[in-house]
Amino acid sequence: MPKSAQAFRTISEASDAVGAPQHVLRFWETKFPFVTPVKRAGGRRFYRPQDIMILKAIRRLLHDEGLTIKGVQRLHKEQGLAALAAYGEPGTAFSLEVGNGAVSPAG
Repeated sequence: MPKSAQAFRTISEASDAVGAPQHVLRFWETKFPFVTPVKRAGGRRFYRPQDIMILKAIRRLLHDEGLTIKGVQRLHKEQGLAALAAYGEPGTAFSLEVGNGAVSPAG
């Protein structure tokens, strides 16, 4: 029986959903303070649906859009988490103008 859309995910489930290895998700937690999975007793991580969306956005920005870690950090600082999360939405096309830091829907 599949989990509901609002269910928490383990790190292995999050890794599969995001398309990045587990050790990469743990590394991203150290570089992006806004990635904060719930940690239960024993240190097990559980990712909320919004965590998965943010991780997908980070993966897309780093791997597909070619930003650096500092570039993603700057995007978060300048435009906030909502703008960053928009990159995690499946089927949403965005264009990134690196020169002026603008993020806008492609259309």
